[in-house]
Amino acid sequence: MKVERQKVVGVLGGMGPLATVDLYQKIIEETPATHDQEHLHVIIESNPAVPDRSAALLSGGEDPTPMLLSGAKRLAAAGADFIVVPCNTAHAFLPRIAPELDIPLISMIDETAKTVAAELPGSVVGILATAGTIWTRLYQDAFERVGLSSVVPDEAGQARVMDAIAGVKAGRIGAEQTALVQATAAELVAHGAESLIVACTELPLILMQQHVTVPLFDPTRILARSAVTTALGSALVPEGAGR
Repeated sequence: MKVERQKVVGVLGGMGPLATVDLYQKIIEETPATHDQEHLHVIIESNPAVPDRSAALLSGGEDPTPMLLSGAKRLAAAGADFIVVPCNTAHAFLPRIAPELDIPLISMIDETAKTVAAELPGSVVGILATAGTIWTRLYQDAFERVGLSSVVPDEAGQARVMDAIAGVKAGRIGAEQTALVQATAAELVAHGAESLIVACTELPLILMQQHVTVPLFDPTRILARSAVTTALGSALVPEGAGR
């Protein structure tokens, strides 16, 4: 056997910066390394200037597609073998940029749907996400494709989630933000949710398993595991085999 180089992870981030840090932290945690040299080569493109994704989807805000594409192309030019995006709402725009790239994008949405379906087949999932993610049915449709049902917050519950997300983006990570999302989570459970997903990358920073009464899935953690698996998956190949 020969050791083939690990694939280089490209992170298209900055949406927001804390969410990007959270993904990188989880990539490190999920990597089976015992010293520096066993960790992955990760290239991070963190550009907080990417226009607001929910505003673009819901209220005619500036289209983030050009900036997402330019960031993805910078990652590819820098040597990334594939790209992960620690922003759920941004996934609404990824089908527009994927055809322009020579390297693949790993979908946080699809990876999460597969994970939940494998662990809780046929179940009902409560979705905690931005209004843009909810409106575009990113998760609802992905769950339906794998045989899951879903419930989403009512207007008041969604407003609490958005307030909490805004708080995290402003650097407020504490009990007040947790309580806002926790209240909406409890409502989803009362309406039949058998599990929950924190489907905005700010939310895992304030809502954790101990805050809810049903299984809680973290798409950021799931994406980190997928990135590690993809980067290491072909690290060992038979001697003489091609790439």
